[in-house]
Amino acid sequence: MDGPDKPGHDGIPILRVCLLGVVTALLWLTPAHAQDASTRTAAELMDAVMWGKEPIGGPFKLIDTEGRERTNDEFRGRLMLVYFGFTSCPDICPTDLQAMGLALDGLGEAAGGVQPIFVTLDPERDSREYLAEYVKMFHPKLIGLTGDKTAIAAAAAAYRVYHAKTQTGDGLGYTIDHSSFVYLMGRNGEYLGIFPPGTPPERMVAAIKSQLTAR
Repeated sequence: MDGPDKPGHDGIPILRVCLLGVVTALLWLTPAHAQDASTRTAAELMDAVMWGKEPIGGPFKLIDTEGRERTNDEFRGRLMLVYFGFTSCPDICPTDLQAMGLALDGLGEAAGGVQPIFVTLDPERDSREYLAEYVKMFHPKLIGLTGDKTAIAAAAAAYRVYHAKTQTGDGLGYTIDHSSFVYLMGRNGEYLGIFPPGTPPERMVAAIKSQLTAR
């Protein structure tokens, strides 16, 4: 899509996507087509994220792959890249996480000022052990977080993440429909912007570097 990027909070570019395609896809991800869905529709959450209509981010209390409790306060002083997904995701999650890992590599030593986080939306199947092996495939700095359904739902709600369990009928049981953004959060946990699916790693690097040098 031509034209300048839409500015997000604090003037950070929200990297643009084809809104018609994204909205159409998210309109499909509604409780009418899913079970155990977010209490809000995908369209509502899409509107909140894309146009900055509501606060994004906030406190979370989850469990890492070693069984330790982790909270958002531990990462103060660093930028955070936060992504919600699940390890059985066939394409979107691996693609986005690979881009995140390449962006971290592209930052070089500056990556020390950034903490990447992956929060599973499928705690039933994503055991701590499996989650640990999964995040290793994308970057050694990537932390995998899980928790009970209540804790994960609270974190997802804070980040305005749509997620819904849908039955597949193909022997796998179910999949998780979800919105797919990489959230860029500031040193004090404030929301800076999003990287939509398909954002090139070099674009991520440029946006992250601008924040690492900002004081």
